Amino acid sequence: MRHRLKTTKLQRRPAHRKALLSNLIVSLIEHRRIRTTVAKAKAVRPLAEKILTLGKKAMLANEGRTDVTNDTPKALHYRRLAIAQLDNNVKAVRILFNEIAPAHKARPGGYTRITKLGQRRSDAAPMAYIEWMDTPKPLKVLEAAAPTEAEVVAEEAPAPAAEETAPEAAPKKRTRKAKTPKAEE
Repeated sequence: MRHRLKTTKLQRRPAHRKALLSNLIVSLIEHRRIRTTVAKAKAVRPLAEKILTLGKKAMLANEGRTDVTNDTPKALHYRRLAIAQLDNNVKAVRILFNEIAPAHKARPGGYTRITKLGQRRSDAAPMAYIEWMDTPKPLKVLEAAAPTEAEVVAEEAPAPAAEETAPEAAPKKRTRKAKTPKAEE
C-alpha cells in the first residue's frame, strides 16, 4: 500500500521522472506557460512552487543591501539549491530569481494556474496549460510584439495618393501544359 506517498510516478523510473519534471520546470520558467498533460501539470505544480519559494526567500535575504551585484550567503544558498534542482541550468535560475520571483512578491502562495484544454487529438490524453499567475510576458514575446523603428516611421509618413501609385499587376495564373501524345515514328 502507498500510504502517504504523494509522488506521482507518471509511469517512469525515478531518474527519468526527475529529468522530465526538471525539464518541465525549466520550460515553464523560460516560456512562462507550457502545454502538457494534466497529470504532468499536476506533478510539476508543487515542485515549481517550491522553486519559486526559494527565489522569494533569496529576495528577502538580499533585501536592503547596497551591493546588488553579490548575494548574501543565505541567498546564495537558495540559488544553489535551485540550480541543483534544475540540473545546473543557471540561465533558468537567473530568470526565476530576477524576473518571476519579484513579480510574485506579494502573493502568499498559489503561484501557478492549471487550465484544462480538453483531449489531445492523437491519443485522447487530457491536456492543460500550466502558467505563472503574476508574471509579465517574456522579453522575446514583447520584442516580437513591439513595432520596429521602420514600422513607426512608415505609420507617421503620409500615405501616397491613389493617382501617384502604379497599378499593381494581377498575379499570373499557373496553367498546366496539356500533355501531348508522342508522335510515333
